[in-house]
Amino acid sequence: MRRGFMALALAGLLYIPAAGQDNGAMTTVQKFTEAFNKGDTKAAVAMCAEQTYIIDEFAPYEWHGDGACAKWFADYDEWAKKSMVTDGSVMLGSPRHVDVVGERAYVVVPADYMFKQNGKPDKETAATITLVLRKGAGGWRIYAWTWAKS
Repeated sequence: MRRGFMALALAGLLYIPAAGQDNGAMTTVQKFTEAFNKGDTKAAVAMCAEQTYIIDEFAPYEWHGDGACAKWFADYDEWAKKSMVTDGSVMLGSPRHVDVVGERAYVVVPADYMFKQNGKPDKETAATITLVLRKGAGGWRIYAWTWAKS
C-alpha cells in the first residue's frame, strides 16, 4: 500500500500537460492509474467506456466490446495469480502527447510497472501506454488503450 501511495505521488509530480492541450483527458488517465494501483477495479472500470478496445502483453492479448475493461481486470488478476505476481502498480511519466480535438483525445504516456514476483521486487521499465478518450455527458472516458513493452 505504501509503495502504491509513493507511485501515485511521483506520478502526480511527473505529470506535465503536453503543449497545454489537456482539458481533462489526462486526469481520467491518472484516475484510472490511481484506481489500478489501489486495486479498486470498480473505480478503474468507471473511467472506461462501456465499449473499449484493449491490447496488452498477456493472453488473450486483446479485449473489446461491452465490458472490456472489467474483462481485462479479471484476466489480469488470473494472469497475476498464475505468474505469482503481486503488488502491481504503474507509475506514469510525463506525457509525450496529449492531443485533444473537440471531444476526442489521443494520449501517449511512458510508464513503469512495479510488482513482486514470487515475493521479490521487479520492474518493467520504459513501457508506453497509448490511449484514445472521448468526452461525453459523464466526462472523459477511455475508449481504447494499448500497453507496449520496450
